[in-house]
Amino acid sequence: MATYFDPRSWSPLRAVGLGRRLLDPGWLEQWSSFTTAWLDPVADLGAGAVTALLPDVLMTLLSEGILSRFGGQVISATLLGSDMTATLESLEARRRGAHFETRAMLRGLRWNRHPIERMTVVAHGVRLIPGVPTKVRSTHLDITGTITTAALIGWLNTWQLDWELGVGAGGLITARHRRLRIQALVDASVTNDLLTVQVRQASWMGVRIPRRAFAVTPIPLSDLPKQLSVRSAERDGELVRFHVDVPEIIGSFDLAQMRSAIVAGTTLIIF
Repeated sequence: MATYFDPRSWSPLRAVGLGRRLLDPGWLEQWSSFTTAWLDPVADLGAGAVTALLPDVLMTLLSEGILSRFGGQVISATLLGSDMTATLESLEARRRGAHFETRAMLRGLRWNRHPIERMTVVAHGVRLIPGVPTKVRSTHLDITGTITTAALIGWLNTWQLDWELGVGAGGLITARHRRLRIQALVDASVTNDLLTVQVRQASWMGVRIPRRAFAVTPIPLSDLPKQLSVRSAERDGELVRFHVDVPEIIGSFDLAQMRSAIVAGTTLIIF
């Protein structure tokens, strides 16, 4: 006999309770033998009060499922074409008015093979749109973290700049011009997409050049990937602490694949 979904018997608190029961560690192994029948309401329900509550269920299932399965462990994911692995320290999701806010804390992150020591990602204005596939939107991302100076320099050197960069004593940056035989020891910081470079010392063909001869005009950072904005980046010894904003992000995921990935501990995919 068919069972119908009664919106009058549903509530956000009941949705949270159901999500917690479904994602209890004892249930995770049993999930692999379940059918996908529980996904049918997500695909079939139309507009109205019932649909308005479904994102609470989905967000509970996803956040608690991912944290229960991967918390304190290495997680791998493909996010909008980028590959990442990291140890998941925490994952929180909470409703903020009509939308959600999620916060994830990661360490030992490798983003497209680039190492980042720690990263906290706060997604604001998150909205889940049920369907096949399920769509996810975020009005913007707040990303803060730390990266070693050596890792950052290694990434910048892949840009084929006129300068070959390295790491000097105390974490300062060494810069050698590829054609002009100029070498320099510099420090740098970013504030609101404006790169400021301070020349500590410089030489040309081994001859010391007075620092007053170098007045580097602040450089605007434009045309960055994903229209991201660098709010701040400052060197702290051998580390660089950064704060980056990313504007609206839109992605999709297959809910059945996501469920299977949580159960099996395999790669999570958002495309």
